[in-house]
Amino acid sequence: MTRLHTLFATPFLLLSLAAPVQASDIMVMDPRAAASVTPMAKTGAVYMMLMNHGTAADALLRVSTPAADTATAHETTTTDGVMKMREVDRLEIAPHETAALAPGGNHIMLVGLKAPLKEGDVISLVLTFEKAGELKVEVPVVGRDKLPAAASHEHMEQ
Repeated sequence: MTRLHTLFATPFLLLSLAAPVQASDIMVMDPRAAASVTPMAKTGAVYMMLMNHGTAADALLRVSTPAADTATAHETTTTDGVMKMREVDRLEIAPHETAALAPGGNHIMLVGLKAPLKEGDVISLVLTFEKAGELKVEVPVVGRDKLPAAASHEHMEQ
């Protein structure tokens, strides 16, 4: 990955709340966790862009964080007007594509929060990819008005 390519890869870099993080061919951009709605919340969601600069597909296999008992990739689908969310074993990222993890689509689900997610806090995640390996990401907690737009369930080509 050249530095020039990294700097001009996407306009999301300019809008990012946190600096992009890269492992091998995978780059994480604009990570954000949604602030908890109530102080008793036991679940939360994390959103980001996962860009694959490589020539081969890669996949997010595991997520861990000290902020929750478990963290897993989830997808949201709509069938006959009913939205359903389910855990996925792997989140594929095709070569030269960006997977959008956004409200209403793919996301990282945090279950068993150790404390409510408060706006202004930062949580740590470790993302484990099939080919790129482990990538540590610092995720700012933001208000719901600062979350990315709802996803269309499709990957965006770069």
